[in-house]
Amino acid sequence: MAQGSKKFKAERPGVSKKQHQSKLKGPRKGGRVIAPKKTQVVEQQKLKKGLEIAIRNKIEKDVTHKASLSLHKPLSVVKGAERKSKPGEARQGSSSK
Repeated sequence: MAQGSKKFKAERPGVSKKQHQSKLKGPRKGGRVIAPKKTQVVEQQKLKKGLEIAIRNKIEKDVTHKASLSLHKPLSVVKGAERKSKPGEARQGSSSK
């Protein structure tokens, strides 16, 4: 009766199932950073980010100044609690986006 299909897979001696299960299948978790091919693009991005931060801080400063002038008592700006940041993270400014 050789016509029927096999009911089990033959295993190699010495190879355990745990080794096969440890391999990760599919995409890995986490973000990927793809470096741009042109260094000019990197410098443009740094400049743009720096300008955005400077503009945001200037607007925040102007708004608090105008608000403090319109009130009859001095305005005190309360900052949020400082979070412990990772060593690799750079703090960009007082406001986050």
